[in-house]
This record gives sequence, structure tokens and C-alpha cells, in this order.
Amino acid sequence: MKKFLYWLPRILAILFNIFLSIFALDVFEEPLWFLALFMHLIPNFILACLTYIAWKHEQLGGYIFVTAGFLILLFSRFESLIISIPVIILGVLFLSRRYLSKT
Repeated sequence: MKKFLYWLPRILAILFNIFLSIFALDVFEEPLWFLALFMHLIPNFILACLTYIAWKHEQLGGYIFVTAGFLILLFSRFESLIISIPVIILGVLFLSRRYLSKT
């Protein structure tokens, strides 16, 4: 169970990052597609940095994921639930291993 709780949030964070990067693939019809691709992948770069932090420091990363999810939720005026809810769940999963292993 400990290995499952260790790998589950990490794999889900990587899969969520891949899911978000799929939305950037619609820019190849633009004249400056490389600039548009870079702009569309900025959230992925941020999520990859958050995943790296959470990979090394689970508790800090979990709190950062939860905070980032709520900030996305507030700044988008509750319109981007497809992004904010999974980020909050990832934060809770990173934190769950720490608190469930104490019991």
C-alpha cells in the first residue's frame, strides 16, 4: 500500500501534464506556430516544475498543488474546473501518503 500511495500521485501528475499538453497541439496551423506552441505549453512547464518539487518533497509539493488548484479556481472564477479539481486532488494524494503512513 505504501508503494501504491508513493507512485499514484506521481503517475497521475505526469498523465495530467500529458493531458494538458494535448490542448497545445491545435497551433500548428498558425503562421508563428512555434511561438504559439510555447505560449500554450507554459501551464505544462509550471505543472512539470510543481511535479518535480512534489516528487522530491511530498509535503511541500502537496501543499503547493492544493494552493495552486484553489488559485486557479479563484482566478478563473470557477470556470476551469477541469484543471483545478485534478490539481487539488493531486495535492491531496501527495499529502495522503504522509498522513496515512503515520497511522
